Amino acid sequence: MALLALLVPSAFGQTKSTEGSASIEGTVRNSQNHPLADVTISGQNRGTGQTFLAHSDVNGYFHFAALPEGTYVLHAKMPGYREASKAPLVLAQNEATTVALLLESDPAASAPNSGTHPVEFSDEPEFTVAGLTDPTNLGGHGSDLVVRTKESLAKDTVSLKPGAPDRLPPADDNVSYARALAYYKNGDTLHADQTVRTMLSREDRAELHALLGDIAEREGHPIEAVREYQRAAEMQSSEANLFAWGAELLLHRAPEPAAEVFAKGHRLFPTSARILVGLAVSSYSRGAYEEASEELLQACDVNPADPSPYLFLGKMQNAEKVEPPGWTERLKRFVMLQPENPLANYYYAVGLTKESNKKENLDMAESLLQKTIRLDAHFGGAYLHLGILYSERKDFPKAIAAYQKAIETTPLPDEAHFRLAEAYRQTGETRKARQEIEIYDQVSRQKAKEADRERHEIQQFVYTLRDRTATAPPPASTP
Repeated sequence: MALLALLVPSAFGQTKSTEGSASIEGTVRNSQNHPLADVTISGQNRGTGQTFLAHSDVNGYFHFAALPEGTYVLHAKMPGYREASKAPLVLAQNEATTVALLLESDPAASAPNSGTHPVEFSDEPEFTVAGLTDPTNLGGHGSDLVVRTKESLAKDTVSLKPGAPDRLPPADDNVSYARALAYYKNGDTLHADQTVRTMLSREDRAELHALLGDIAEREGHPIEAVREYQRAAEMQSSEANLFAWGAELLLHRAPEPAAEVFAKGHRLFPTSARILVGLAVSSYSRGAYEEASEELLQACDVNPADPSPYLFLGKMQNAEKVEPPGWTERLKRFVMLQPENPLANYYYAVGLTKESNKKENLDMAESLLQKTIRLDAHFGGAYLHLGILYSERKDFPKAIAAYQKAIETTPLPDEAHFRLAEAYRQTGETRKARQEIEIYDQVSRQKAKEADRERHEIQQFVYTLRDRTATAPPPASTP
């Protein structure tokens, strides 16, 4: 998707319409060159005074069709950004033109909310977070892809969370604790909660608060869950308790306090790869991309045989336009460690294409993508990137076939439809190109709605590895 944002101008630049009218299309990006969604773009014909309106989609793309010939001026507006304009745009009949608009953030519009409480820490093992951000408030602006990547990484971090067996109490309470744990695992949170609170009435212990956090999370009470995990970490600053607390904060859109928890965890447990992963994801969520990169590379090097950090590195890579230093080297190591893992092959291939356009890189990437498909015939991303490689070589029949397979094997394949449309344009199949653009528009809108729905259902958590140990790898997941 990040590559798509870069290719939009070339995909639509200076094409000719057959409808007897002019058109303007292009992208809107921020100062970090990330696409901006839902920007209001107005176009005015200076001769007639007629005004046209459009909104950018999740890829920052907008389009004005069926325009009369004339001279136009474009204005782009979005809350939190300074207005941008482009003029003059002189269009003849049947002419199409492409523009790129840049919106710079407006510091006056992004002042901190006076209602936000500061976060306080002590240097001692017992510490507190004094404030929790609103879990329903995503805030900020930028690429929808980056937002979705942050959300996905937060959920993946939670999947590394320790399960209840990592926090066993002393032997004399094992029977009661085992009973509470059995209730919890069987979905009987009422009796699990009652059993734990009975134990707490006898003695206040960290592992009991941690289990109460698990129960509250399952019942859909996120604030209570965060408080219980915090209490457990304050009483016993174990690696498991600190990670559970930080991951829960991260999931609930509180990356700054999560970063402080993970930073404390890293000072106490410098060899914990998952603590470093949590620190990297919280940095990424705060927009500290260079810090996130360094922390994730450290996580890969702490225990090179652990596949977990490489999976996070690969997913984060999908939102990057260029490959940061050191990433391709780590992903190559991932392939060497797990040569039959389709994700390892896919992520390394994508890294090679972003690192350089040298022929040897692209040939190796093609081989890795073909191997990915042999290992997993339903890996839509591999077909998509093969199509991109073939398109760059002007081998459009192969590119079209690859994009069609990507559409068959990918949920809501908006980018595949977009690229297939361009391939059809290049081969002169205008009608098919228009059909694919129409489908692309529909799928993009549906994808945006799905993402918005998911953001507002944050109480439905993803816990795929509840009983994993601190060093066990997570299961492979499609990107």
